[in-house]
Amino acid sequence: MTSERSMIGTTVDYNADGKQFGHLMVPNSRNESAWGTLMLPIVCIRNGDGPTMLLTGGNHGDEYEGPLAILKLLRRIDPARFNGRLIAMPALNLPAMRADARISPIDNGNMNRSFPGHPRGTITQRIAHYVWSELMPLADCVIDLHSGGHSLNFVPSAVMHELDDKDMMARAEAALRAFGAPISLQLKELDAVGMLDTAAEEMGKLFISTELGGAAMVTPETVGVTDRGLDNLLKHFGMLEGEPTPPEQPTRMMNTPDGAFTMSTADGLYEPVVELGEEVEAGQLLGRVHFVEEPEREPVEFHAAIGGVLYSRRVQGWTARGDTLAVVARDLPGA
Repeated sequence: MTSERSMIGTTVDYNADGKQFGHLMVPNSRNESAWGTLMLPIVCIRNGDGPTMLLTGGNHGDEYEGPLAILKLLRRIDPARFNGRLIAMPALNLPAMRADARISPIDNGNMNRSFPGHPRGTITQRIAHYVWSELMPLADCVIDLHSGGHSLNFVPSAVMHELDDKDMMARAEAALRAFGAPISLQLKELDAVGMLDTAAEEMGKLFISTELGGAAMVTPETVGVTDRGLDNLLKHFGMLEGEPTPPEQPTRMMNTPDGAFTMSTADGLYEPVVELGEEVEAGQLLGRVHFVEEPEREPVEFHAAIGGVLYSRRVQGWTARGDTLAVVARDLPGA
């Protein structure tokens, strides 16, 4: 963490009214371009005295629903009918998006483990620092759209964290309900260090994330959930006119208590036996890891430690020791 000024420039005036499509100019000296820059898309829409939302997608480069929804949203918003300020970055980790990869091929940087970044660090650290030092202080709420990428698939969900601040918890839950995904999740992160989530919450910002499908693909369902959810959030915060559009089925408030995560203890070929979104009981078989090079060896079986819904599961067949195979979410008590 540093108080040094960012080296990144911008073509956008965050205090100007109207809709501006511009770029962050990230210094990127390399073999092919000695005085080169990475031009990172950024858009600002401002009108009226409503709140400021910082909206990001492409934090990981193989997660597509967020960038798609942001691009569509930016084109359809009429600034004259908007109230507040939206600062949107549809491709937060543009090098990773170009490579169809979770992390940046330039510096192997995982954007969502790089906050608060450093103004003179790697490309990923510089971008993280600019977002942390220049954009997040402007925001009343931060929305970071994720999905499962190449390795995981999720029941489409909006996500918040358990916080000590009960008022902020209540505000976050209200935003989740407005988003209207099939599942609204209070998530316990396996590793929160360096996440945009953590940086925003430590700054006192209302923070909402998502997991909107995955398997390195998009579907009409996941795109529809994302489009409706973003419109609903903007209406919820009074930035667009009207009331949030309720989903066909009420969102299901859930959490991930102890025992929610099932990790592989072996290298091998993973065979899932439960479909995503199915109800499971504690002790139920979730899948097996088979040993391709030892055909005589019996597979290792993995069972659910708790009952609930199969919220997420591994996509790729080949798995390694320590990989997440499945996540079971449980209904939130009293929800």
